[in-house]
Amino acid sequence: MDNTRAKIAVEKGNIIGKVDKYVFGSFAEHLGRCIYNGIYEPNHKEADEYGFRKDVMELVKELGIPIIRYPGGNFVSSYRWEDGIGPVENRPKRLDLAWRSLETNEVGVNEFAHWCKRVGAEPMMAINLGTRGIESALDLLEYCNHPSGTYLSDLRIRHGYQQPHNIKVWCLGNEMDGTWQVGHKTPTEYGRLAAETARAMRMVDPDLKLVSCGSSHTLMDTFPEWEVETLSHTYDVVDYISLHQYFDNECGDSADFLAQSLETDRFIKTVIAVCDYIKAKKRGKKDIMLSFDEWNLWYHSKNQDDNTMKNNPWNTSPRLLEDVYTFEDALLVGCMLITFLKHADRLKMACMAQLVNVIAPIMTEVGGGLCRQTTFYPFLHASKYGRGNSLYSFVVSPKYDTKRFTDVPYLESVVVENEETGDLTLFAVNRNLEETMIVDLHINGFEHYQFKEHIILSSDDLNAVNTPKNPNTVMPYLSNDTVMHLDGGHFEIILGKASWNVVRFCRTPLQ
Repeated sequence: MDNTRAKIAVEKGNIIGKVDKYVFGSFAEHLGRCIYNGIYEPNHKEADEYGFRKDVMELVKELGIPIIRYPGGNFVSSYRWEDGIGPVENRPKRLDLAWRSLETNEVGVNEFAHWCKRVGAEPMMAINLGTRGIESALDLLEYCNHPSGTYLSDLRIRHGYQQPHNIKVWCLGNEMDGTWQVGHKTPTEYGRLAAETARAMRMVDPDLKLVSCGSSHTLMDTFPEWEVETLSHTYDVVDYISLHQYFDNECGDSADFLAQSLETDRFIKTVIAVCDYIKAKKRGKKDIMLSFDEWNLWYHSKNQDDNTMKNNPWNTSPRLLEDVYTFEDALLVGCMLITFLKHADRLKMACMAQLVNVIAPIMTEVGGGLCRQTTFYPFLHASKYGRGNSLYSFVVSPKYDTKRFTDVPYLESVVVENEETGDLTLFAVNRNLEETMIVDLHINGFEHYQFKEHIILSSDDLNAVNTPKNPNTVMPYLSNDTVMHLDGGHFEIILGKASWNVVRFCRTPLQ
């Protein structure tokens, strides 16, 4: 097959599922410089009256993030939420065992919930099921959500928050299958504790959305048996099961690196199969949805992180997990986002880990500027233009093999229809590192649509990066001569080698 040509065909009304806004969520853990000297830096010239950086808030709002997972992550498994409430000067400093850091507790649940409102996001609260359990979860829920008239709700009011935070999405612990987790559990231990915690929380508020811990990654020895055993306990009382996945290119094999999103696809399909097996086994009536609430690339900083935590522990907001992302990294992030959109029927929530500084799309300098990393742009485009119905696509693409993957399509793509705006958007990555690709696109049932714009992210250097000092090395640009309207709903699109592409169509003539 010609490696330079591919075909996509979609039919109006042939819908995979509605893309949930929560798919474009993020994650803010008390880790490194994510919270302190990230979103919160009271001595910075951009700090507001609460100590939060306004320039960071503007970039968060630009991304359109609807939900942010908090406060962990590994951090939550030994966290005492009570340490982060009340007068800041009275809050205790604690050893954070997860990241061998010193936690000052200057920012807690109230500050974070207030910050979320200001950036237009909801908190997604994780509870400690490592060193704590049911009672602590109930106390936190009452403190956050009960209007008034109880000890804990009135305590929140005395702390200056008259209105409840009304947090609706709660994670029942974090990565409890991992031996690195404080309070690591067997699947039976976790399943029982999570189920009983969920039942108790639903006595307070039956409308909560609860997430059961899935496997930390697909290479765990217990995957997918962990999902089978834990869901056998939690199926009746939860709405989602979590998936976590990080990728790397430590071997320097770009073709293999860009194929890793195929593993994301397999991961999702396996977990869906387990959920449906448990549903059938229990003669259930509901589908368990998927929450991919940690995902990203993580490898540039790992050796440095290990040395910092081992040789220089117990510092406040140390530089940890500060990956500086390459253009190549942005391509794989784009492939993962496309994979999420292709599973819009069951994948209803996802959180890029993390938001600022820590394996993040936004990087800041202490006392200085900030930048959009290369990975900022695919996430921005998917969040902005990926709302609506994900459509089934018939795709014919040339393929290649790597040392770990076979039949990898050079073209990774998905089409989303936004019925409210009338826009139709093709997201596409050309994995071919050497050659331009020509795509025949047939949008059947959309014959009166016309080309609107083609947004491209490309670079001649796969290792190009953005930094606060050089923030615009990799930036998207518009092209008007890469899309040709042939007839009806038939278009020819040119995708540059190794590129991220957003091709938009509209149903009304441009003014």
